[in-house]
Amino acid sequence: MAERKIYATFFGDEKHPVHWESEEEKQLMWWYDDLHCPNPISPMYFSCGGWWGPTCKYFYKRFGVGGYDWPAKKIGGYVYTAVVPPKTPADQVDGMNAYYNAVMPIYAETFIDQWEKEYVPELVAIADKMVDFDFEHKTIPEAMIHLEDCLDMQERAFRIHWILNFAQAQASGEFQAIYQKAVGPIDEDYSLITVSPDDRNWESLRDAWQIKQEICADPAMKAFWMEHDAAAIQQKLADVPGGKALLEKIQAYTQEYGWKPLWTHEYIYKLWIEDPTPIYEAIKGYVETDYDYPSQIEACHKSQNDAIARARARITDESLRDEFEKKMAINMKMLPLTPNHHFFIDQSIYAHMRIMFLGIGDMLVRAGKLDDREDIFMVTYDELRAGACSDYDLKSKVVQARAEMAEAAKHPPRYWYGTVDEWSLHEEIYKQILWGYPDVFYKSLEMEKAEAEGSGEDRILKGVPGSAGIVEGTARVVSNPKEFDQLQKGDIMICRMTNPGWIISFSKISGLVTDTGGALSHPAVVSREFGIPCVVGTVNATQRIRTGDHIRVDGDSGQVEILS
Repeated sequence: MAERKIYATFFGDEKHPVHWESEEEKQLMWWYDDLHCPNPISPMYFSCGGWWGPTCKYFYKRFGVGGYDWPAKKIGGYVYTAVVPPKTPADQVDGMNAYYNAVMPIYAETFIDQWEKEYVPELVAIADKMVDFDFEHKTIPEAMIHLEDCLDMQERAFRIHWILNFAQAQASGEFQAIYQKAVGPIDEDYSLITVSPDDRNWESLRDAWQIKQEICADPAMKAFWMEHDAAAIQQKLADVPGGKALLEKIQAYTQEYGWKPLWTHEYIYKLWIEDPTPIYEAIKGYVETDYDYPSQIEACHKSQNDAIARARARITDESLRDEFEKKMAINMKMLPLTPNHHFFIDQSIYAHMRIMFLGIGDMLVRAGKLDDREDIFMVTYDELRAGACSDYDLKSKVVQARAEMAEAAKHPPRYWYGTVDEWSLHEEIYKQILWGYPDVFYKSLEMEKAEAEGSGEDRILKGVPGSAGIVEGTARVVSNPKEFDQLQKGDIMICRMTNPGWIISFSKISGLVTDTGGALSHPAVVSREFGIPCVVGTVNATQRIRTGDHIRVDGDSGQVEILS
């Protein structure tokens, strides 16, 4: 057996204390999940809501490759995850690889029909069932049984998520392989081909634009939207001539697209259906900038079609042409699954789980067990069960959890803990394509060294190329979607990470820089769809760049320069 190559270890210190459950835990590389959970995590979500754990172990079992398990650990109040290497016996490795290579092309070719005909209806039914419960008249024990059923349904939804993830990865990998064989190295044309101009993201933009068009067709209504902020518009719209009809359309839009919060992977953040302010702010922004959806979607289609034409023209071996066309067609059919699975699973399922939990929270408030319905997220799953039908003190747990989350927010998290070896850094695929490793690992070491030495930093940041092109402009640091109204047309947005809830901001910005992410992360994919330069995985752009800085973003090289 080859000697294990270890690059670094960190098991904690006085500044970053860690409680290790076992020596086995310490041998894994635990990396900060800023892709999904960048903020201090709530007790309830961490104990029963996380995307990691059982459903990840399920997909490793189902597909037989990539790993054995994907646990999570809370360190300093933040989520860290680690992939446990495969445990396949040595004499079965070749056979399992052959099995994977035999079945995965079938997934790639057949999955989209199964998604549309079976999985989407199932996911919609699951979401509806989660909130279809009489929280006002049922008993707490009955509600707890409903909670157990909802947790089962949540797990089912994320099993579907991972089947989709692997099927789409297979389609993408097959197209990438034939592209390299028939056309040449992966380049900007490949990136432009692999965008999705037909999905729920674009539909949400189209429908918001249609509302904007109606507003702008009425000079008085347009003036009303121009003169008031989002909060005032919500309060006064029904009293404006034509406002009631418009309000009904915005309410319908909210019901269709509002099942999402500021941060998708949590239970604690208000949904747009609870507080539609982000929707009003987006529409107001469209009115102010005269957002032109048809031109934007047409440009997306054109850039994709032009890239396809260029790729076809570069094929010199005619024997590869049919395979190129077949693999491209399959991949393009699968491309909408990236935003659409977020819409139906990551956004919708967690949003409906939040509403379900709030229903139980109301019951516990009426029973005197909690002071506020939102407090239910400040206890763990087991604490909730212990206190639901007994005198177990939930309120003290709430106070303690809120204090711990507030304290965690004061301390920026490290990027990794444990043991970094060859497999975890260079061979485990997920953190490379979604979190930008190994670049992020080496960048974090540089940052720690500079901090320890007290050395200054230059004016150039290095990240991962996310979307091609070069742009100069004014930086706008955005910490959460509540700050979207501060974005000016043409700003370059600097943020930690984006998710589907951020899509409304892309119509304003001319470039994007994120702390985290890899080439297939949300900000990179959506930037390519909108045709704006993007650099992801810089690690510390939100710390280095300030609002108002004049910067240059080079999406080809992955470099960001602070000019002034």
